[in-house]
Amino acid sequence: MRSLKQPRSVRRNRLKKQKKPLPWKQLLARLFRVTVFCGSAAFLLFGAVLIGRLLLVSGYFAVTSVRVENSQRLKQEEVLALSDIEQGSNIFDLDLNMIGAKIEENPWVASARVERVFPNEVTIRIQERQPQAIVRLGYLYYVDIDGEIFKMLDAGDRLDYPLISGIDRQLLLDNPEQARELLLGALGLLDELSERRVFSLDQVSELRVTAQEGITLYTYRGGVPVRFGHNGYSTKLDRLERIYRELRPRLASIDYIDLNVVERVIVKLESHRNRGRG
Repeated sequence: MRSLKQPRSVRRNRLKKQKKPLPWKQLLARLFRVTVFCGSAAFLLFGAVLIGRLLLVSGYFAVTSVRVENSQRLKQEEVLALSDIEQGSNIFDLDLNMIGAKIEENPWVASARVERVFPNEVTIRIQERQPQAIVRLGYLYYVDIDGEIFKMLDAGDRLDYPLISGIDRQLLLDNPEQARELLLGALGLLDELSERRVFSLDQVSELRVTAQEGITLYTYRGGVPVRFGHNGYSTKLDRLERIYRELRPRLASIDYIDLNVVERVIVKLESHRNRGRG
């Protein structure tokens, strides 16, 4: 009899993948190229280091020139002495920040920037302070445009700057920011006066500034106090200039001028008085 059962499916034999032979020639060629590249790079690096060391010890980077730029008040010899850079020093051994800090110890120097110029030159660029006025603090000191008191006057220093008085030395020690604000206010008024023609900087002998009263200006002729207070200097100068040509011949008989009243100029006349300054 014929069997009714379905014949089992016969598994087909799977074809075995044949392993391809490794491309040894290509691998060896690639390995050779990598080895040659790494060897060449190492050789070049070693050569560069060797050449650099030879240059360092050969004096190729020895300092032969130091150039000072923007020096007006200070002589080049003074800046070079402050820098303490010795001829023949290796340019890489210089601490540029420390050299700049040494130069800035001079009160006339606001900033000093030191740069290497390869292979053997150093450039020093300085910014000098410019006095705007003289401030009286027991002794006389220069003050710059930023309100920084930077130098006590010595013999030979110029005196032809406006004088600022009234700043208390103890205030400067206890509250330097407030003292600086007072100085900046006085410098602002001086700057305004420098632009004027009728009542100009030439008419002024002294500015007295205090935290309580603000600024009192003293005229060059007659030493008349002109009270400006704390602010609004431009507007107050406008009012003063409108009548100053009439007041100028009579300064000897004026006790004070007060500009602190809005839209007015108060002139106090007095024929006999003792007027103090500073």
